[in-house]
Amino acid sequence: MSEKEILAAILQKLSEKSIPVEVDLWDTEHIAAYLKRSYTTVRDKIIVRPDFPKPIKINPTQERSHPLYKAREVIRWAESLQT
Repeated sequence: MSEKEILAAILQKLSEKSIPVEVDLWDTEHIAAYLKRSYTTVRDKIIVRPDFPKPIKINPTQERSHPLYKAREVIRWAESLQT
């Protein structure tokens, strides 16, 4: 990939509209990135905490449904841990 193609790809990515955090839904990978923790740590130790926000299951009838979380609730939860 040439420098010009790389720059074009970066510009394209930057120009994409992002979803406001007030309405965005995060999966476990997004939460891990936000908390700066590994996916495994978030999956096994954080989202299972009783005080962590409850997931939204878009398709609860699916056996392997991937839970989503309201971004604003995850942020609020993380901020509540600040001492």
